[in-house]
Amino acid sequence: MAMPIRYRCRHCETEVGQLPFDSIDEAFLEKHNIEPEEQHIYIQTGAEEDYTIQCIWEECQTSLQKFPFYYALKKWIQ
Repeated sequence: MAMPIRYRCRHCETEVGQLPFDSIDEAFLEKHNIEPEEQHIYIQTGAEEDYTIQCIWEECQTSLQKFPFYYALKKWIQ
């Protein structure tokens, strides 16, 4: 059974979307430009073995482009 992979903004935690996948394999990591050693940074496994991928939502990306000093802040959205 395919579990959804959720895409969640790492800044504002908005759920950006979901896709059904059976698992995260090498092809998936390659497609998303995630190195296997970086997997623990960007991908979390839930209790039901579902996955959440940390990404940047379009609105947050726009804010980062407009205010580049936000990159220096650990958490810039309260």
